[in-house]
Amino acid sequence: MQIIIVDSWLREYLDTKESAQEVAQALSLSSVSVEKVEPARYASASVAGGKTNDDYIYDIEITTNRPDLMSVLGIAREASAILKGARFKDLEIKKVELKEKFPIEIKNDPKLVNRICAVVMEVENSDSPKKIKDRLEMSGIRSLNNLIDVTNYVMREIGHPCHVFDFDLLVTKKMIIRESKKGEKITTLDDKQYFLLGGDIVADDGSGKIIDLLGVMGTKNSVVRKNTKRILFFLDNNNPQNIRRTSMSLGLRSEAAIINEKGIDPELMMEALYRGIELYQQIAKGRVISEILDLYPNKSKTHTVKVANEKINKVIGFEINPNKSTEILEKLGFSVKKSGEYLEVEIPTIRSQEVLIDEDIIEEIARVYGYHNLPSIIPSFLTNKTVPYANDFYFEQRAKNALKYWSFTEIYTYSLVSEDLYDGPIDTAVKLKNPLSEDMVYLRNSLIPSLLQSEKQNPARQDLKIFEIANIYIKKTNDLPEEILTLSGLIKKPHVNFYEVKGVVEQLLDDLGIKNLVFKKSQKGGMGASVFMEKEYIGEIEVLDTNIIDFELNFKVILKNANVKRIQDIKEA
Repeated sequence: MQIIIVDSWLREYLDTKESAQEVAQALSLSSVSVEKVEPARYASASVAGGKTNDDYIYDIEITTNRPDLMSVLGIAREASAILKGARFKDLEIKKVELKEKFPIEIKNDPKLVNRICAVVMEVENSDSPKKIKDRLEMSGIRSLNNLIDVTNYVMREIGHPCHVFDFDLLVTKKMIIRESKKGEKITTLDDKQYFLLGGDIVADDGSGKIIDLLGVMGTKNSVVRKNTKRILFFLDNNNPQNIRRTSMSLGLRSEAAIINEKGIDPELMMEALYRGIELYQQIAKGRVISEILDLYPNKSKTHTVKVANEKINKVIGFEINPNKSTEILEKLGFSVKKSGEYLEVEIPTIRSQEVLIDEDIIEEIARVYGYHNLPSIIPSFLTNKTVPYANDFYFEQRAKNALKYWSFTEIYTYSLVSEDLYDGPIDTAVKLKNPLSEDMVYLRNSLIPSLLQSEKQNPARQDLKIFEIANIYIKKTNDLPEEILTLSGLIKKPHVNFYEVKGVVEQLLDDLGIKNLVFKKSQKGGMGASVFMEKEYIGEIEVLDTNIIDFELNFKVILKNANVKRIQDIKEA
């Protein structure tokens, strides 16, 4: 996910003396990835604190498990925990007095929508002030008018999508939240027509007419107009699976849909509603003319995670004072209670979906403390000279190095292949239920077809030596497929000799300490040989034609038999 944030907007909620470049560097080292920081392309005294040409924008990449950071407030809170001496300034919300009874009947389906917040207001439609227009434009959001701009401003600032209806277009004064029926047609606010597939979350006006595609995009028949006098300011928090399916099937990738499909916290909604009311009062002469509606059938829940100080230090590999751990967690919005040698951490609802176990808490402490601040100390157990030879990674890298020195090039190919590239009867293949394309349907059971495809894609290369080490997948009944680490190679050159390839296999396995090789007539029936370690089958050498020979070896078996005694003897000599 990507978000663009204006520096002057960020500093309304982040008190720090650091420059924009220093803020970006700190965030990139410990939290989100700030792709770039560049000067804002406008000169607005109202935006830049009374000065001109001193504002910046941050282009930030956010991982999909952190929708709480898709806002100015979210980034400000995160930065305040990372930057030394920084302080987070939370949004001060002014609540409004309840007015007349809410004039619309809303029937919510609890399995589709977690919460609905809404209010009716009298407003004046006009252009937004320059400050708001500039901030939206610099954040990658087009400014339209003050009534729509408030919804986008609140979404960017607080992180929860909002919507606004022309109240007077809702003639039945009724709203029913339901699943769409297959084939129902809507026209979105950008004047495009769509036929729904069914199961989409929609609102109709009681007569069957759809007036909103919830969580994705509004419809044209309820959008605000130039002469709009009354609005329904509306927030809905939806089932993320439905939103994702609707957005992807229709190709409607609005920012609201991207945030909603990640499961944004419904506890943000009332704060967003009051902030929107405040902005309408400031820039649209807004006046609340109804009570505030709050339908909340699926309340967010907090939970507590208990983590031992000893485990924090053990996992991080460095002793961190419990007071420092507590300070970091509290700045991130967690509530912490010290209980002997443990920290009892209450997880706020905004993080409750992805901070679940003690390792998650440790990760929060480590990243904010800064992985780059941890001392670089080689663990004492690595001083034992036999340890580097006692793991599979050592032998795998040794095999790669040997092939590299013999002029081979390592390649990486996809584990998913088409039916044409699958080696063997297709009914033995492991097939994906929801493949990305026709070329990526089956998990491969051999690396050779992928190597041959690479050879075909490089027809100008008359001499070619390539190899790959990767898993192949063997189908198992009523179970997950068996994964087998496999080494495959291919040699292409005029009049290539079988014995040259046999020599490569012998030298490679000899370098791994394996000497008891036996070459027999190929089990596959073609030209070439089957390779055994004494009586255990490990692979094939296959002669395809006078110019190409390949080999494929079960590296999983090779690793079990690899022997480094000769290597150790050489090093000790």
